[in-house]
Amino acid sequence: MNLEYTFEELEKILDAGYQIYFTYVRNRYLIYKTSENCYTQELLSDNPKNPLARMQMITHKRLFEIFPFMEDFEYKARV
Repeated sequence: MNLEYTFEELEKILDAGYQIYFTYVRNRYLIYKTSENCYTQELLSDNPKNPLARMQMITHKRLFEIFPFMEDFEYKARV
């Protein structure tokens, strides 16, 4: 089964309140919608050679920019 998602499907899933786990540039992240046009992105992997911010706020535009490079999606309902 081919599980390729469009950006519009990703938006709907985030709008429905789901958390999305994904891989981006060899790092594992968690993202969820915080408010309109605002998402929280948390770094889950720990790579000392590639220090990144543990948590950051990103905009809808930034989410759109990184979407083509996101891999290994997992979805979880927010509690």
